[in-house]
Amino acid sequence: MAHPAQLGFQDAASPIMEELLHFHDHALMILFLISTLVLYIILAMVTAKLTNKNNIDAQEIEIIWTVLPAIILILIALPSLRILYLMDEINEPHLTIKAIGHQWYWSYEYTDYEDLAFDSYMLPTQDLAPGQFRLLETDHRMIIPAETPIRVMITAEDVIHSWALPALGVKMDAVPGRLNQTAFIVTRPGVYYGQCSEICGANHSFMPIVVEAVPLKHFENWTSLALKDA
Repeated sequence: MAHPAQLGFQDAASPIMEELLHFHDHALMILFLISTLVLYIILAMVTAKLTNKNNIDAQEIEIIWTVLPAIILILIALPSLRILYLMDEINEPHLTIKAIGHQWYWSYEYTDYEDLAFDSYMLPTQDLAPGQFRLLETDHRMIIPAETPIRVMITAEDVIHSWALPALGVKMDAVPGRLNQTAFIVTRPGVYYGQCSEICGANHSFMPIVVEAVPLKHFENWTSLALKDA
């Protein structure tokens, strides 16, 4: 969960988000080194009073500033491609959930169970309990087991939405007539908040996403109760 004046990312709660954080730090360090080098060169050229005639036609320097950027791009591209392929990997999910975007709420269908589906609306401010977050809490959370491969199939009924959870490193568009899918593993129990990340109309800001990861035994108890209620 993000907090006021936070400068960095949320704490990672999935292996993919941990990889994204490591790649962010890796790219930021390269950017810092390049910025420092360029700043030093600018200051040296501004403050230097003498000109070295050997620098007017220096093949060695030209080779260096041609090859070095190519090497830097490779050092950025290879980890980036690795993470892209990891994000597309879906290996034998233990649970599949279908998320459907509407104006302006989400519907969830647990496809491995019969008649286990519900709508998730944002809680109005006057209905919030102490400790709940305004504009982020819903009347029904998406309950999943922790430390379990989860596949989410995402679509929309009316306009384009986007199902996004920053702490899990998940962001997938919900497009009418198209079924997208993503997968993740929540590494620890907890409550994770997200929002629709595609402008979808007047109440775009009022369709939050709440995922609650619980131990497997608690998830089985929840499904039993939910199926009885259904």
